[in-house]
Amino acid sequence: MATQPAKMAPYGSWKSPITSDLIVSQAISLSEVRLDKGLAYWLEGRPQEQGRSVIVRAGATGPEQPREQADIVAPPYNVRTRVHEYGGGAWSVTDGTLYFSNFSDGQLYRLTDGAAKPEPLTPVPPGASGAWRYADGIIDRSRNRWIGVREDHSGSGAPVNTIVAVDLAGSGSDPGHVIASGHDFFSSPRLSPDGSKLVWLAWDHPNMPWNGTTLYLAELHGDGAVVGETRAIAGGEAESIFQPEWSPDGTHIVFVSDQSGWWNLYRFELATHAIHPIAPMTAEFGQPQWVFGMSTYAFAGPDRIVCTYLQAGLGKLAVVDFVSGALQPIEIPFTQFASVQASGDQVVFVAGAPSLPTSVVELDLKSGRHRILKKATEVLDSSDVAIAGYLTAVQSIEFPTSGGNTAFALFYPPRNLDYAGPPDKKPPLLVKCHGGPTSAASSSLSLGTHYWTSRGIAVLDVNYGGSTGFGRAYRDRLHRNWGIVDVDDCINGAKFLAEQGLVDPKRIVITGGSAGGYTTLAALTFHDFFQGGASYYGVSDAAALARDTHKFESRYLDWLIGPYPEEEALYRERSPLFHAERLAKPVIFFQGDEDEVIPPGQTETMVSALRSSGKPVGYFLFSGEQHGFRQAANIKRALDAELYFYAFEVFRTGLTF
Repeated sequence: MATQPAKMAPYGSWKSPITSDLIVSQAISLSEVRLDKGLAYWLEGRPQEQGRSVIVRAGATGPEQPREQADIVAPPYNVRTRVHEYGGGAWSVTDGTLYFSNFSDGQLYRLTDGAAKPEPLTPVPPGASGAWRYADGIIDRSRNRWIGVREDHSGSGAPVNTIVAVDLAGSGSDPGHVIASGHDFFSSPRLSPDGSKLVWLAWDHPNMPWNGTTLYLAELHGDGAVVGETRAIAGGEAESIFQPEWSPDGTHIVFVSDQSGWWNLYRFELATHAIHPIAPMTAEFGQPQWVFGMSTYAFAGPDRIVCTYLQAGLGKLAVVDFVSGALQPIEIPFTQFASVQASGDQVVFVAGAPSLPTSVVELDLKSGRHRILKKATEVLDSSDVAIAGYLTAVQSIEFPTSGGNTAFALFYPPRNLDYAGPPDKKPPLLVKCHGGPTSAASSSLSLGTHYWTSRGIAVLDVNYGGSTGFGRAYRDRLHRNWGIVDVDDCINGAKFLAEQGLVDPKRIVITGGSAGGYTTLAALTFHDFFQGGASYYGVSDAAALARDTHKFESRYLDWLIGPYPEEEALYRERSPLFHAERLAKPVIFFQGDEDEVIPPGQTETMVSALRSSGKPVGYFLFSGEQHGFRQAANIKRALDAELYFYAFEVFRTGLTF
């Protein structure tokens, strides 16, 4: 059948099958893969179930057969924790038994294989529900206990973080007894194979885990108590350690460190206390520890490590010889990796690529063959003929920016098989600012990105200075420069595309969430470049964030801007709220009413300031949402509202339906 000629229509007004309904009805989040007795488990976040997080297990079958999948945790249980507010590491599986934190009450639960429902392992805390929060747990089989991080909100001051042990025979009465304390934050407890030693990470204010962490080692008594003094074996205030693990024979502790300027693999030899690099490279084997339970490598046998690393912002998978350090890349069609787990030749991980949605993937190291166990969406795939004509190809770009530096971004030009833009016009551009700000743009295929490009709006996802994946020096560009370097890079990336004749310089908007929302508001307030924007739970008052936010990030701004209140004048200078009279372009705000990271009051103060001065502004407050939206109806409404806002308030193109 002949192909119909494309209709001529203004960029930004094209009709697309990639709708908000499609996005929320088909898309889920995939994370935290686990392996237990050859079975793969993972965590699914489902907007269709009001954001409930569910553990799914793939059954055992032959290498060519599809694996049957089953939900392991039924409603109303929601496998999620609020330790550090961002959570992660809410569950583990050992010998077929699940251990998980339930979001509504914060209690730990155990679900044995075949049981009708979970049983609580910890009691209801005093005071408010969820006053005790648990994460990052492992099972100490020989002592029948759960070891992990507890965040105690039962006191009157700041929450107290410790590593605790919970008795699994306690019939739900044990809130945990403390194994390690005395630091502001803890993560990654790992028990030696023989159970005689424990390692963990700890750090203190004002550091974030990507600034500096310390790796500790402790000897354990037969009853599980710590024997003698704990010993710091790696890291410090200016060295970031990530994901400590024991070698299978218990003779080494492997970890990721950025002591060379790049997050690389190292091994600590217990017999000599010597630290040796493993496969040193100008590449990033670590990631910013915003959540618990992250893993970029795993032992696949006694002398073999399977790992993922980033170069120039794109991920690769490899096998490393533990003894020689020889690294052998694995050819596989993915560019984004997370949650690597292995057992012998069996490897599972979360991965995606510009042409492939985020997926749970199983790899056989012996044959080199892989198969996808689960996709985040079943409809958005470049191999799907019905949708392929609405997907665009990503282009990785490097562009000049302030200070004689270069920065990086992912560019998505518009594409829609049914439409073409006027030959004398260029498409509008949506500049995306990732959150964090210590984070990075994802290279996985995204429904949200193609929602825009299939309507004739180009997208630039900027890895501004301060982003991860480009080494510590690049990450440190944002030190005391938040609101400057990130904003300059977003502007210069857009200018670069305009100078190349790829986008319309008079129709460029900017959008971002959380820290990206701050970059959005700072760009709109302090520069006359963008024609409008959208802030998702973004920072408008940096000082209020320093005063009011949760413990984990309460000193983050010391590094991003300067110590508070000593630098109060600088905070005011960098805060869009105190310069709202300079923001003359249309802006729309989206906020959750239960957000404890960026409280609603901060957004509402900014909205009120703009409204009182007659500025064009929109505001949506979503009930039951925290920092990041999880409910399908709210995700849909926000996405459509942002599109409508640009179409009628900024681009003034209208929409085609």
